[in-house]
Amino acid sequence: MPNPSAAMLVIGDEILSGRTRDSNMYHLANELNRHGVDLKEVRVVSDDKDAIVAAVKHLSASFDVVFTSGGIGPTHDDITADSVAEAFELPIDVRDDARALLVKHWESRGVELTEARMRMARIPDGATLIENPVSIAPGFKVANVHVMAGVPAVFEAMVASVLPTITGGQPLMSQTLRIERGEGEIAGPLGALAKEYPDLSIGSYPYQQNGVFGANIVIRGTDGAQIDAAMTKLSDLFPA
Repeated sequence: MPNPSAAMLVIGDEILSGRTRDSNMYHLANELNRHGVDLKEVRVVSDDKDAIVAAVKHLSASFDVVFTSGGIGPTHDDITADSVAEAFELPIDVRDDARALLVKHWESRGVELTEARMRMARIPDGATLIENPVSIAPGFKVANVHVMAGVPAVFEAMVASVLPTITGGQPLMSQTLRIERGEGEIAGPLGALAKEYPDLSIGSYPYQQNGVFGANIVIRGTDGAQIDAAMTKLSDLFPA
């Protein structure tokens, strides 16, 4: 039985402009690999409601689970919550349970709970809150879409909260062999090996270093014995 499939939607003009480098995808991919969920697609969209709505609808219908990052803060351009509500045709407003979390957090620190901060308590009807142990303001889940913050420390904490609720499959494992030959020389035997092991993913990643051409061959899969056997054959084909 194949592992569950996942997609990630990264939201924010700051990512597309290059002002901010996204590290959340890297973290999520590694965590999902360990959990036995296959990340199949990552999409980046701007802070545009129509773009977010269209992406959420498509990804939700196409994959078992979806993760979003970005756009649930207190400023006017944080429109992810409203966009997700629109995608699922749900009303959205300040919700009592989310508001209570914010009130307790900010009042204990003597900080005024402004209208802007209260925006982070706007949750679509029927959504399940996602715990945020870092800065309290929660994410939420609607259907198979998990809506989470873009700040890496908060995103990572939310991923840790969410993963135990998702039924994973077999963890993805990998082995790598460095071959100091050009891809043109190794393409034929590598293609034959891939046909022999259709359940494995065999990728070739070329490099040039100090005038030497080569490729790192990465064999991935969920069956450790198959990976070992394929790696042994690969090593025999291209001895060091």
